[in-house]
Amino acid sequence: MAALAGPADLFHERTVMIAADRRCSLFAPEVASALAASTAQARGAALRAGYDTQALQAIDQRARTHGRNLDCRSAELTRAAARVREAFSNYSRIARITYPGEVADWRADRGVGRTVRWRLAQTSRFGADRMFFGLAGREGVEALLAVTTFADKQTPYAARLILRDTRRTMGPYLDTRKPAAPLSAKVPPRAATRSYMAEARNPATDDLLPRDLKSGWMFRFPVTAAQDLAALDPREAVAVEFLFSGERVRTAYLEVGDFAAGRAFLQVASR
Repeated sequence: MAALAGPADLFHERTVMIAADRRCSLFAPEVASALAASTAQARGAALRAGYDTQALQAIDQRARTHGRNLDCRSAELTRAAARVREAFSNYSRIARITYPGEVADWRADRGVGRTVRWRLAQTSRFGADRMFFGLAGREGVEALLAVTTFADKQTPYAARLILRDTRRTMGPYLDTRKPAAPLSAKVPPRAATRSYMAEARNPATDDLLPRDLKSGWMFRFPVTAAQDLAALDPREAVAVEFLFSGERVRTAYLEVGDFAAGRAFLQVASR
């Protein structure tokens, strides 16, 4: 039945089960976090299918109300919980997932190890330059990073992440008549954005650079920036601006995509 259901139906069903689990303690932590990751992915799929944010908020509210009102001992809920456990029984064993987007992918890796690695990353090319962006760390500790290499070996003195301010806007700035618009056209006007300056700049470590690159720069952004990024619509984009002396700026763009789902996927390993 899940294969035949639309993304909004899946989002509704999984949200119901999350609400029921919070009330009835139905699932082990690894199943609950796997369910949360799948719910985030279903929400993203529904938005890409054309549902607007307000419609999904209404679905979310109805689903949560329904889940909270279910009888914890009912046969209906017992059967539904058993289906969830069966569906996600092997989820915690999966170490890597790729979340495809319209333009770019997020690659998630929750493998264990002592070395620093990209946990959730997307690659961006802007002109002759490259950027690797996402969550990186070791042993479950993650930081939001941008690692960049510049073909002309120039050194930026700072970087800032620019994304839509969800507190001041009603939704994404998207022209639905142009679904194939470049990522730069999916970033809202400056007045509707929020900026995060990088907290630190350091030479990039070999662990976070591809084998064909020998050097680069690493910028660390605040943890709250990852939370705001996860709250965005998967169809929109964010910008990373690298600042150089002489008021020069080079800008890389990222597709929001299933960042929220990938971030939830990483939580399965830490519980």
